[in-house]
Amino acid sequence: MKTQIIPTIISKNQKEFDEIIKKYSKYFKHYQVDIMDGKFVKNTSNNYKLKLDKKYTYEAHLMVNNPEEWTKKHYKDYKIIIANYEKVKNPEKLIKFVKSKHKKIGFALNPETSIMHIMPYLKQLDRVLILTVHPGQYGAEFLEETLEKIKMLRMDYKKDIEVDGHINPETLKLCKKAGANLFAIGSYLKDSKDIKENLRKIKICIK
Repeated sequence: MKTQIIPTIISKNQKEFDEIIKKYSKYFKHYQVDIMDGKFVKNTSNNYKLKLDKKYTYEAHLMVNNPEEWTKKHYKDYKIIIANYEKVKNPEKLIKFVKSKHKKIGFALNPETSIMHIMPYLKQLDRVLILTVHPGQYGAEFLEETLEKIKMLRMDYKKDIEVDGHINPETLKLCKKAGANLFAIGSYLKDSKDIKENLRKIKICIK
């Protein structure tokens, strides 16, 4: 099971999106695109006709009120669809649809959502994303109680566990120890004046 850093992208328009990709392109080939509709969370992100450069691969993290509808329209551009479980109307149906299109499927869980909700679907999921903050913005406070959730999930789940929210060298160490192997990173990279140096610090923690 690989360990990987995945930059997250929150943007208001194509220009901003392209600028973030350009900043990261020397270091990364795979990105998490955060889709927010302003309803499930109060902010909006990448909620426009987004053009994705095919040189890279992408996962969509859907923080939207209707993930099924969004997936049917946009699945082709993404390698992995990760829907916030809280808004999935029919989990089995969504899993089946995504798999039928030869894409990977994951569920994300808000901090207050128990892993018990997704236990019936674990065998069918390619990954589980544990949100370690309340979703919707960069820089929210890391919630240490989510570490127990990662530990409990890892006892039953042998595939990818991704964490997302206020991930930096210190919190990454905690999440890795708890059982996570994929680390979605936003503000720690986006606000960095020296990405190379920040990446070096992260990679030390991953080893």
